[in-house]
Amino acid sequence: MALSVREYRARIRSTESMKKITRAMELIAASRIIKAQQRAQAAAPYARELTRAVSAVATFSNVDHALTTEPENPRRAAILVVTSDRGLAGAYSSSVLKEAERLIEKLKEEGKEVDLYITGRKGEAYFKFRQRPIVQAWTGFSDQPTYDVAADVGGTLIAAFLGDDDAEVTEGSPQGVDEVHVVFTRFRSMLVQEPSTIRLLPLEVVEGTEPPEESEVLPLYEFEPNASEVLDALLPRYVQSRIYFCLLQAAASELAARQKAMKAATDNADELIKKYTRIANQARQAGITQEISEIVGGVNALADAQAGSE
Repeated sequence: MALSVREYRARIRSTESMKKITRAMELIAASRIIKAQQRAQAAAPYARELTRAVSAVATFSNVDHALTTEPENPRRAAILVVTSDRGLAGAYSSSVLKEAERLIEKLKEEGKEVDLYITGRKGEAYFKFRQRPIVQAWTGFSDQPTYDVAADVGGTLIAAFLGDDDAEVTEGSPQGVDEVHVVFTRFRSMLVQEPSTIRLLPLEVVEGTEPPEESEVLPLYEFEPNASEVLDALLPRYVQSRIYFCLLQAAASELAARQKAMKAATDNADELIKKYTRIANQARQAGITQEISEIVGGVNALADAQAGSE
């Protein structure tokens, strides 16, 4: 019985050590969420004004740009799946991967081939384990994305969209695609993060995240040298800006999910410590009771033996 008590005490010590780790990770995630939200808010004015500029150019010009032209018979689609580099974030990565699988199934039902582009080690490991080809993957920045990374990802996807559909393709090499989708996790609040899908290309200009006011009108621009070259300059930046927005949203969602998961782990550790402490006390009490019973039984036996000898 004493051995059992020692085992429970060892479990209590190990659980207390794990609790300290999960508590520290919870506090780190909580501090980083604030920074992630501030970065998303800081990037919002630029993205909003860029969206207004692109909307004005698209509205007040008759230029047919390659990034805004709908293909007649789309055959191939690219999907950018935004996942995390690390685990311990609950169902964050699995939720976005399930959303990606639903989109892949939908596109295949429409008769389209799918090219996968991945950000985050979790998504890369998921598809590699299932032996599904990945055109390109970016890792190492999921909780702190930068605009340089978004520009690199956006440039790659634009190049794939403008590429040659009939070019020979091998595993890991890009091929021309007819549309580009992004699957990421949208940060609604500290309690709600939901997987979302947007079609990035051909370009669908969205005027901000909120409906415009009735009195709001788009500004009028004069194009110099011409609208086509203005679109050549603006549209890639617009694509990169939307990708950066998705990465920032995913980073905030990942940190929020990690904070919730670590808080749940800390609470579970508290419950385990209480459980093991109660069981250890019961085992110790049972051991004491058994020892007392053995002592009393021995005394009674000795007394009976002495009485019989007399």
